Amino acid sequence: MIYSSELIKGTLKTIVLKLLEDNNRMYGYEITQRVKELTLDRIQITEGALYPTLHLLEEDGLVTTELEYNGKRARKYYSLSPEGKNKTREKVNELADFMNTMKFLLDIKTQSA
Repeated sequence: MIYSSELIKGTLKTIVLKLLEDNNRMYGYEITQRVKELTLDRIQITEGALYPTLHLLEEDGLVTTELEYNGKRARKYYSLSPEGKNKTREKVNELADFMNTMKFLLDIKTQSA
């Protein structure tokens, strides 16, 4: 099952911030592939969704960018700013609380492993 873009849209900033926290710095394509890998292809982030999110995070001062050249090819790496490191924990906690609230609201029983 691939999750809808509607569900992903509301969590994309948090996903990106957490990946950057865990990996120090990443470039866009690397982020999309890591998400696919970690979610067993259930979450597939398009470039059309990812790059506007990265640009917003940069505008908000939560990520910094670094351009690295490999021959003629340039690759833009994203990293968390000090403010981004603080915001990541806040966003992850907010999402976890939201998920718990939705479980309660929708009367979803936790499945045992």
